[in-house]
Amino acid sequence: MTRAPLALPAKLSLLTVAASLVCLAQLPPSDAVNYAAKVITQTGQVSVIKDVQPWALSVGDTVNVRDLIITGVDGHAILQVSDGSTFEVFPNSRVVFRKNPPNWKDFIDVLVGRVRVHIEHFGNVPNPNRVLTPTAVISVRGTTFDVSVDDDDETTFIEVEEGAVDVQHALLPRGEGKTLTTGESLHVYRSEPLEAHMINKGSLARQVMHSMVDAVITVATRMPRSGGGVGGVGGSGGTGGAVGDTTKTPPPPPPPPPPPPLP
Repeated sequence: MTRAPLALPAKLSLLTVAASLVCLAQLPPSDAVNYAAKVITQTGQVSVIKDVQPWALSVGDTVNVRDLIITGVDGHAILQVSDGSTFEVFPNSRVVFRKNPPNWKDFIDVLVGRVRVHIEHFGNVPNPNRVLTPTAVISVRGTTFDVSVDDDDETTFIEVEEGAVDVQHALLPRGEGKTLTTGESLHVYRSEPLEAHMINKGSLARQVMHSMVDAVITVATRMPRSGGGVGGVGGSGGTGGAVGDTTKTPPPPPPPPPPPPLP
């Protein structure tokens, strides 16, 4: 018995159903809110792009999957996900949060700028996540590390503060990769294999410098801005200069003494 060919409307209906199933498979699960990130600290200019428009972020706001986070010259924010892991975004950075759902292990994509990532670990239970840049794929299970991406040539610099990360080149054929442990760092260049670069160990001086820079950023972005200063010593509001002010106008000379009495 020969089957009659499907009519055109029936074929279109089947294609529509198939396309719908594919789209549903790519949608986030019903508990996608658990995969969002929450802003726990924020200073300066920090925005998220929604519908091609920048929206300012504040403490308590939520960043959803595929959102692009942008910081200005004074922008700084720390965001946290449901398992306690955090990522800290520094000034002049562009970061995409969970760019590839439903692959929730792709944590963030650092397009340019600097971030510090802390992945929580639960005893001996691994917590695998990946951080991606234009030139590197960084796999972690529970650690704290810095990632910087240069704006000019997309060179990636990775520095591990605690724990270990595995690094692969994102553009060249992947070999065995590199494993970085506490105090080690690595540059990843667009056209050079990882094997061409040694791992820097014991970068104590660089870590101290990073800590000093971070402290300066934190103080500068959190310092209240006022319209004017307080004059005088001890904030008395007088017109005199501050202590040690060499531009202070000297007091007028004393009047001359009276003439001697006539004999």
